[in-house]
Amino acid sequence: MTLFEKMKNGELYDCSFEAIPEELDKKLYECKELIHDFNMSRPSEVEYREEIIRKVFAEVGENCYIEPPFHANWGCNMHVGKNFYSNFNLTVVDDADIYIGDSVMIAPNVIIATGTHPICPELREKVYQYNLPVHIGNRVWIGAGAIILPGVTIGDDSVIGAGSVVTKDIPSGVIAVGNPCRVLRKINEHDYEYYYKDRKIGFVVEKQ
Repeated sequence: MTLFEKMKNGELYDCSFEAIPEELDKKLYECKELIHDFNMSRPSEVEYREEIIRKVFAEVGENCYIEPPFHANWGCNMHVGKNFYSNFNLTVVDDADIYIGDSVMIAPNVIIATGTHPICPELREKVYQYNLPVHIGNRVWIGAGAIILPGVTIGDDSVIGAGSVVTKDIPSGVIAVGNPCRVLRKINEHDYEYYYKDRKIGFVVEKQ
C-alpha cells in the first residue's frame, strides 16, 4: 500500500518529511506554491484567484469565492460544490478528502481538519498520523472560529455556531453550538418568518 493510499483510507503512516516519496513531495509543493500565489494576489484579481483554485482543488463548482488568505496542507484533496463562499482565513488540513456541498457559507477563521495523530506517545514520537475525511452538506453555514475535526459529517441546511468545536456528526436541519458542539434545536417555522428576534423576513421563503 502506498503512502498516498494510507493517507486516504485512515491507515497509520509515517508523516515525516523523509517518508514522503519524491513524486508526492513534488505535488505537495506545487499546490503550496499555487496557494501562495493565491494569497499574494491583489484584491481586484478575482478571476486570477479563481483560476488558481480550479488548478489546485480536486473539484470546484460554479461561483466559488474564497477570500484570502486561505491555508491548506495540500489543497488538491478539496471537493467544493457550486455557490461556495468562504470569508478570511479558512484553514484546511486536507491530508484526506474534504467534501463541501452546494451553497455553503463559511465565516472567518474556520478550521477544517482531516489529519490527526494517535494518543499513544511512542507512535507520536515516530511521527505517525492518520486521516479521516470530512463531509459538509448543502446549504450549511459555519460560524466564525469554528473547528471541524477529522471524520465529521455535517448534514444539509445545518448551522454551526461561532466558536464551536465539532467532534461528532451533526444531523441535517439543526442549529448546533458549543465545545463540544451539540444540537441546540431544529430549524423550524419561526426561522422562515423571522430572520432575527422579532424582525420579520417580510416575504415568503419557499422551502427546498
